[in-house]
Amino acid sequence: MTQTSPKRLVVAINPSARFGANKGVGSTMVDKLRGLGHEVIDLLEPSYAELIASAKREIATKPDALIVVGGDGMVNLGVNLVAGTGVPLGLIPAGTGNDMARVLGIPHENQAAALDVLIEALNFPARTIDAGLVTDESGETRWFGCMLSAGFDSIVNERANSMQHPKGASRYTIAMLLELVTLKPITYRITADGVVLDTGGMMVSVGNGVSLGGGMKVTPTAVVDDGLLDILVVGPLTRIQFLRIFPKVFAGTHIADPRVRIIKAKKIRLEADEVVAYTDGERFAPLPIDIEVRPGALRVFAPPVQDAPAPDPTQASGATL
Repeated sequence: MTQTSPKRLVVAINPSARFGANKGVGSTMVDKLRGLGHEVIDLLEPSYAELIASAKREIATKPDALIVVGGDGMVNLGVNLVAGTGVPLGLIPAGTGNDMARVLGIPHENQAAALDVLIEALNFPARTIDAGLVTDESGETRWFGCMLSAGFDSIVNERANSMQHPKGASRYTIAMLLELVTLKPITYRITADGVVLDTGGMMVSVGNGVSLGGGMKVTPTAVVDDGLLDILVVGPLTRIQFLRIFPKVFAGTHIADPRVRIIKAKKIRLEADEVVAYTDGERFAPLPIDIEVRPGALRVFAPPVQDAPAPDPTQASGATL
């Protein structure tokens, strides 16, 4: 492991998680970072409101990184604290889905391994990636790093987030199956870079990253630093048709189905009745909303990009409006 030069690091720990309450994962990480000579400001606040206030004060001093410990909710909190500030974000995934960690190549099931990756990454310049900025009808804004959901997927999020059991990614799958009972198409108006599409649909997601719900590759051709967002549109389907397509989402092969399309755009407006948008699994606001990509808005401490075959756009149907 490469020895890093000492840095000033702010660590924000999820106040509602078990590891936050007993100082398990968080305190172990803080101790190790301090043992390596880093100056660590650990934020162990009793509520999210107090955590956000403390983190904002620390970020204003321009630390070398904000490190968040928790699931995608904590990642979304971190993204909203540092996007556009130039302060890099570090991740120790300890949640249910950990989709942002998956996208960035950070070990998502092993906090010790994730910490080793972070420590190594601190020795190099932070990676620059895009972020999505969402605005609702009242003018309130929210950043997202990985995925925005605005359809059947957000309805499932509503149910999954209210469920106490089971733990883990299977909770999202069970919530999805329960929502299939009342499955029906939603009428959308999607405006992508000025081009309007009026369509019925079961599911609309906007991806800066690839996955949601613990590794479901809903926008498998998304790239976090290409200056574009990927819009997944799943057309009207029966329950049986939906159940046939659903297993393909885990491999990202659903986009070969003619009733599924991926649209790439920089600016997007989503309109539909009685649909709530979720950003990185966090409830945001009812539609209509406006979304735009902000290239290079985020800096992250993550492993270097590995060489990989470029996605085959011919496998996605309906690549343009």
